[in-house]
Amino acid sequence: MAVVDIKNLEGKNVGQMDLPDDVFGAKVNPNLLHETVRWYQAEMRAGTHKTKGRGEVSGAGKKLWKQKGTGRARVGSIRSSIWRKGGTVHGPVPHKYSYRLPRKMVLGALRSALSAKLAEQKLTVVDAWKLDSHKSKLFRQALTKLDGLKTVLVVEIEANRNLELASRNLEGVKLVAPHALQPYDLLRHDRLLLSKDAAVRLGTTLGPRRAVPASEIVTIAPAAPAESPKAEAAVPKKKSAPAKKAAAKKAPAKTKGKK
Repeated sequence: MAVVDIKNLEGKNVGQMDLPDDVFGAKVNPNLLHETVRWYQAEMRAGTHKTKGRGEVSGAGKKLWKQKGTGRARVGSIRSSIWRKGGTVHGPVPHKYSYRLPRKMVLGALRSALSAKLAEQKLTVVDAWKLDSHKSKLFRQALTKLDGLKTVLVVEIEANRNLELASRNLEGVKLVAPHALQPYDLLRHDRLLLSKDAAVRLGTTLGPRRAVPASEIVTIAPAAPAESPKAEAAVPKKKSAPAKKAAAKKAPAKTKGKK
C-alpha cells in the first residue's frame, strides 16, 4: 500500500494513511481514459442543432415560370436548396449523442486516473475541510498552502455548506462527491484534494469485491409442500386388521334364496 501524508488546512502534516494499491496503484490505461472522456463529453452535448429544410423556409410553392420555351433553367419552387434563402439539404437535426458505456470501464478509468495523480504527486489528503467562514478569500488562502495554485478538484464526502459557497466562485476549482467523481474531472484539473473520509470511501467502493468463502455460504433447503385438506379427504384410509374383523362380525349373514 502507498503511504501518503495527511495535511491540515495550514499545510502541515498531521498524520499518515495507507491507500490501497488496487485503486491508487493500478496500471494506467490511456486507451481506457480516452474512451471514458469521449463518452463523458458525448453525454454533455445538448444536441439541439437544427437547420430549416425545403419545407420549412418561407416562400410560395408555385412554379416560377413554365417548363419550356423561356430559355431559362427549369425550376419548380423558390424554396429550392440551390437558390438563395432556400432550404438546407441534409442539415443537422436534434438528436442525442449519448451512448452506453459499461460500468466496469468507468470504474477502471477512475482507478487509472487516481493512480496517475498519485504517481505524479498531485494528490493531497486533507484531514478535514473545517472552514470558519464561507468567504472565498479564506478558502483561496487554504488552497495556496496546499499547493493548489492551478486548477483544483476537491472531493468531500459530507455536505459542507461553507465549503460549497467558498469554492463555487473560484475559477478552476470544482467540488464533487465521491459517488459523482468522473475520470474527465480528474484529467481536467491539475491538483486533486481528497478529504480523509473521501479517500477511505474511494478505496472501499473502487476496490475489488471480496470473495465470500465457502464456509460462510449458508444453503437453506426448500420446505416440503403442504398437502391440502381436500387431497387428504379424497384418499381413503386403509383399515387395520382388527378393524376389518370387527366390521365382518357386525355385517348380517347372507341367506340362500329358494329355487
